[in-house]
Formats: sequence, structure tokens, C-alpha cells
Amino acid sequence: MLARAGRGGGRTGPRLAFLLSAERIGPDCLKGLDEFSHVEIVFTFHRIPDSEVYFGARRPRGRADWPEVGIFAQRGKNRPNRIGVTVCRLLSVHGLTIEVEGLDAIDGTPVLDIKPYIVGFAPKGAVQQPAWAGELMINYWNKGA
Repeated sequence: MLARAGRGGGRTGPRLAFLLSAERIGPDCLKGLDEFSHVEIVFTFHRIPDSEVYFGARRPRGRADWPEVGIFAQRGKNRPNRIGVTVCRLLSVHGLTIEVEGLDAIDGTPVLDIKPYIVGFAPKGAVQQPAWAGELMINYWNKGA
């Protein structure tokens, strides 16, 4: 674990600063990161107990009007590996502190890795997704905790 996300409250959509572990990481690890506008944050869904992990299919958000799809066909937190990934806007880097906006994690979430978002790694060609996925995102970042 590199750090723990923290700001208080629930989902950290607006902005969040986290301090990397000085015991594991030196300040040179972040050198040049501030030249990027976005970063990918890899983290764990650490509060999901074994009893709540899905290994099959379910309806996203439990909505009866959306199709039943496998856990790997959605981005739910109840994943077998409990790993989450979010692309965030990078606001600042100061020493071992990184400030981001749009991290889809809760207070205290263990951060496993930080990667610069590089356009060359983005999908090539048109991106396709089912209608329910677009509906899910309509007010996603406007929700409270």
C-alpha cells in the first residue's frame, strides 16, 4: 500500500489529497508527475467482506430495468479481486502529497498504485457501451456519500 485516501465523508469525487508512505516511497518517485493533467489511481475496496463479493451476474445497482450482467461487465465494488481503478484530474504534487479530483473511493481507502494517464494508452477507435452504463453515469458524480 502506498497511501490511504482520506478527506472524511463518503465518495471523494470533488477533491482529495493523500500522503504517500515515506517508509516505502521516496520523493523522487513523484518527480515529473506534475507535468500530467490526469493520473490513474489503483486502490482496493477494503471494506467489502467475503460474504458480499459477487462471482456471477447481477443487475447493476440492483435496478430491475437494467439487464443482469457478470461482475466483470460492470464496475461494481463487490469484485472478486476487490481492486478499483479511477482516472482522476491531478491538481498538485507537493513532496509526498498528491491532490486529485474525481477519485471514486471512500475515506481511508488503501491506494496501491499511481500511474500517469497517457493518451497513447487510451482506447483506439470508437468506444462502445450498453445504454444502462450511460444511464448509470448521468448523476454519478453528483451523489452524496
